[in-house]
Amino acid sequence: MDAGTPAPPLDLPTDGGERFTLADRAGPTVVYFYPKADTPGCTTEGQDFSALIDRFAARDAVVIGVSRDAVKKLDRFKAKHNLKVVLGSDEDGAVTDAWGVWVEKQLYGRKYMGIERATFLIDDQGRIARAWRNVKVKGHAEEVLAAVEGL
Repeated sequence: MDAGTPAPPLDLPTDGGERFTLADRAGPTVVYFYPKADTPGCTTEGQDFSALIDRFAARDAVVIGVSRDAVKKLDRFKAKHNLKVVLGSDEDGAVTDAWGVWVEKQLYGRKYMGIERATFLIDDQGRIARAWRNVKVKGHAEEVLAAVEGL
């Protein structure tokens, strides 16, 4: 998915028993995909975005993290780490497939399917303004915030 192209549909149940639908958003939206709740890198990423949530909100930007974890697990993850971002549950994999982040991965020579750590900035017109693939967590939330502030 390239900058300027329409964002794929995103309609997911979220933590707290809510629902998030990208089509309902009028402001910028940060959609970040992470492999698994309550693992070290995913926890750090959620905490980093949470630490900047007021600055995202000042730009009318919403931040949603998406994984294939069940809503109940997302509720526990959010409470345990005091996360301030919305967490979406893609248990059936339709969203991760549509966004092209369900990919073949390799660990210690073993191949398996999993979520590629990726982030997409969606502008107020529903188009992809910026995409980050194969994200390295350190400094990433700050880079995304700078892109939101540049819209």
